[in-house]
Amino acid sequence: MSSSMSTRPAGTTHILRPQEWAHPVPAVRREVISARSADDEPRSPILFVPGYAHGAWIFEEHWLEHTAQRGFPAYAMSLRGHGASGTAGKPDLRAYVHDVVQVAASLPRQAVLVGHGAGALVVAHALARYPARAGVLLAPVFGGWRTFGGALLRNPFGTVPAIFGGRLRLRRGQLFGPNLHASASKVYLGRLGAAAPRAQWQLLGRHMPDAPVGDPPVLVAGSPDDHIVPRSSLNRVAARYGGAPLLFPGLGHDMMLDAGWAEPVDALIDWLSKAER
Repeated sequence: MSSSMSTRPAGTTHILRPQEWAHPVPAVRREVISARSADDEPRSPILFVPGYAHGAWIFEEHWLEHTAQRGFPAYAMSLRGHGASGTAGKPDLRAYVHDVVQVAASLPRQAVLVGHGAGALVVAHALARYPARAGVLLAPVFGGWRTFGGALLRNPFGTVPAIFGGRLRLRRGQLFGPNLHASASKVYLGRLGAAAPRAQWQLLGRHMPDAPVGDPPVLVAGSPDDHIVPRSSLNRVAARYGGAPLLFPGLGHDMMLDAGWAEPVDALIDWLSKAER
């Protein structure tokens, strides 16, 4: 595991958002699952946000209870149209960000936002609207043709339909490292859903987030062996926040489901424990 400093981004934060008033995001039922800590000391709740085609279940599998056992109340949500969350209209990036902000605001204390994959982009935008205790961007998919270019080379038949509004179909080797048993990866792949076509299209653009409100510490982490997010993208996102990425060699993109799932979540909690002091 390579180490990294906590980071802070540069940029501006927009206070007035006319679009939010003129075109409000439709209400929807949101799936939120939780694991409560037995620690009497009040700690910041951690809200885990999955990426596109994933649901809250990816964190429920290992990370949720483990985080609670480490002393932090843990929550995982599904974006609209994912998992057991409802859907309304034609969801896009703005609707996903709205979902995260609404769930975070409902938690009992100032929350830590943790986003994975395209969910990291959603969280980055949410950090510009919600005064989080801290932010963590795991294997962040910040869009652009560089990320899709790698996916096209490795899995053209699964990637091309997504560019034209179809379902993105990911392979085992794109999501997991070589140490995860084939039977487990088959089960996980079978649980993947689909993101809204418009939201997928938005990943082709450069929808860069504003700076977080309140200047919270932000950690960027991933794997140099990720076959979806290249190391160059990890470096670029981390540099945007003023640091270098925390790296976990040998893990795939879905590190919370992979064979070595405990290492990144323990490192995340260790970092957060230091940031709270």
